[in-house]
Amino acid sequence: MPEKYPAAPEAANLLTEAYRSLRLTWRLLRDDRVPAWTKAIPAAAVAYVLFPLDLLIDPILGLGQLDDIAVAVLAVKMFIEACPPDIVQEHREALEGVVDADYRVVSDRELEIEPGASRRIEEPGRR
Repeated sequence: MPEKYPAAPEAANLLTEAYRSLRLTWRLLRDDRVPAWTKAIPAAAVAYVLFPLDLLIDPILGLGQLDDIAVAVLAVKMFIEACPPDIVQEHREALEGVVDADYRVVSDRELEIEPGASRRIEEPGRR
């Protein structure tokens, strides 16, 4: 039986990758080691999107926004590529890092709750 939504995993992967790229871009924009001329790439894209004249007319629903999306995606990719590779790698590793937290093993009995009781995760040391 064929999948109902065969493109769903690809779409989810695309959205995840877009989110990661935006987070990386934000971190790189805030990094003082990235040259100012490089930071002008996303700024130029924002100016293009906000500028009233476009390559495709915006009132044409759908088509008018395609050039804005294309410019934004291209600007993010160009910006990341133009940044120093060691700085990009440092930020990528930080974004994929492990969350520093305290963990404890929970027994099955602790997971049982009475009917009508709410489930609440408590921080270590707080009761």
